[in-house]
Amino acid sequence: MSLRILVGCKRVIDYAVKIRVKPDKTGVVTEGVKHSMNPFDEIAVEEAIRLKEKKVAGEIIALSCGPSQCQETLRTALAMGADKAIHVEIPSKEYDALQPFQISKIIAAVVKKENIDLLLLGKQAIDDDCNQTAQMTAAQLLWPQATFASKLDIEKNFALVRREVDGGLETIKVKLPAVVTADLRLNEPRYATLPNIMKAKKKPLVKLLASSLGVDLTARQEVVSVEDPPVRKSGHKVESVEELVKDLKKLGLA
Repeated sequence: MSLRILVGCKRVIDYAVKIRVKPDKTGVVTEGVKHSMNPFDEIAVEEAIRLKEKKVAGEIIALSCGPSQCQETLRTALAMGADKAIHVEIPSKEYDALQPFQISKIIAAVVKKENIDLLLLGKQAIDDDCNQTAQMTAAQLLWPQATFASKLDIEKNFALVRREVDGGLETIKVKLPAVVTADLRLNEPRYATLPNIMKAKKKPLVKLLASSLGVDLTARQEVVSVEDPPVRKSGHKVESVEELVKDLKKLGLA
């Protein structure tokens, strides 16, 4: 079996950056801020590469939707080991108003266009934490889905996925083609070596417009206001259990 795998690669503000709200409360500051590939997507890319190393996958295609800067994220995926990249270019203003539903339509259209056998996505993006895109894409494609994968094996025309649930571990079997989302413990992503970074510059990167895929990008929601979380009040030390109980009673907690 030689699968064609599509991997989603979202460009997000780097996890180590302290988020700042814009003065006008319309969003968060993104200009001049370090961005990187969504960590869960990076895990998905690594898993696709491991499947290719096992001779299960034949071609890995990285996909990103958004402004031109997304090409940097795609080059990272290519340097890790992806064979080809597709950038669905969306201007920043339009992209900021997009919802998972519209992104899922774009991904589904690319899946059909590229005859994909397995769609690998991160379980969620660390900027909006929606955890909706993969599920919606599976619905668009009428494909089975296996979310929060901590282990993935391909056997003939099926994917065996071990996933973490509240009660422990669950293993499910889904028929390919399917949608699988990567959880934190699926693997440890590799670092791109300098030779592979140089090779990535020569790998194909195809640019598409959402309109060419027949997807309507009209905004369906409006951000009214973005606020910083309330500042937590400082605590104080108590000298005894009695004093603690007294303070808790004042707060209505005891």
